[in-house]
Amino acid sequence: MQPSAILESALYVTDLDAAENFYAEVLGLERIAKVEGRHAFFRCGQGVLLLFVAEATREPPPPGAKLPVPPHGANGQGHLCFAASGDDIERWKAHLTGKGVAIEADFIWPPKPGQERGGRSIYFRDPSGNSLEFAEPKIWNL
Repeated sequence: MQPSAILESALYVTDLDAAENFYAEVLGLERIAKVEGRHAFFRCGQGVLLLFVAEATREPPPPGAKLPVPPHGANGQGHLCFAASGDDIERWKAHLTGKGVAIEADFIWPPKPGQERGGRSIYFRDPSGNSLEFAEPKIWNL
């Protein structure tokens, strides 16, 4: 057996309000749920991006909790890559720069077998320091 797709991805943030504003206002994602001081969830294509305050997710649920999700959390900066076409990456770069978001790297990956040119990636950070990327899916032969 093999999973068919990744349904949700999680990042851990230090300031939920700043992160929520960044993902909604800068990246344009639709917020679908929020619990103040704990998490904000966003729709992204066919998946969901979960933003958690790590300290708030490390406590086990109380006995008899309606949603008995096990404790989790991470320390430090994470990474997430959004798929985009080469033309869209150029537009994202201009959009992010216009919003005051620094682009840390912009490069073309080495070509995969059968490709003339590798895919392009740009890297930037969210307010919590998580490394974010827009990349052409062909970097993974997708």
